[in-house]
Amino acid sequence: MYIGEASKLTGLSVKAIRLYEEKGLIRVPARSGRYRIYSKADIEILNLIAESKRLGVTLASLKNVIVYNENGVDWHRIKLFLQEVKTKLIAERKLIDERILLVESCISEI
Repeated sequence: MYIGEASKLTGLSVKAIRLYEEKGLIRVPARSGRYRIYSKADIEILNLIAESKRLGVTLASLKNVIVYNENGVDWHRIKLFLQEVKTKLIAERKLIDERILLVESCISEI
């Protein structure tokens, strides 16, 4: 599929997709003449990038996680990374819950 369709499927702008290609987050897609042809695997990685950005993950950290081998993307490595992200989010939630209790305590004292 062409970049416009990839953009529609992922919700990413064409400019963002080109940036991710430039930064090496996705492989340089095959071409048909001047046009990039994106595969299902490319769409999966683009969706991962979009979701990761919503979670607050930086492109720099993704660059170290999205690794290609002879079989394509190393999904095991990505899974481990996402488990780390989950652990960090749980810790952040705990901290927020503690702060909410502190605020509630202050409110009750007023």
